[in-house]
Amino acid sequence: MSDNPLPIELIDHLCRNSRLTADEAEHVVIEVLAYFSDTPDEFLRARHQELQALGGSNTEIYASLQQELELRRFRSKPLSTRQIRRAIYG
Repeated sequence: MSDNPLPIELIDHLCRNSRLTADEAEHVVIEVLAYFSDTPDEFLRARHQELQALGGSNTEIYASLQQELELRRFRSKPLSTRQIRRAIYG
């Protein structure tokens, strides 16, 4: 087990409801928690770079980011295009 406190009940749940071993379930939980650990600004900057690399225009990217923010764990309040741009570029 890792040094970070993990939700043991979640690991137990994954083991009971899948074919994961305890070590595999722990690894999944660690990966998921790391995935959702970004702040809204960190997420915006990283995701903006990913979408730019795929060839998206900023207009398309900002619209996509507005939608994606609603699905994230931090449940960001709705942001305007201007707020998204400021988070990315400062």
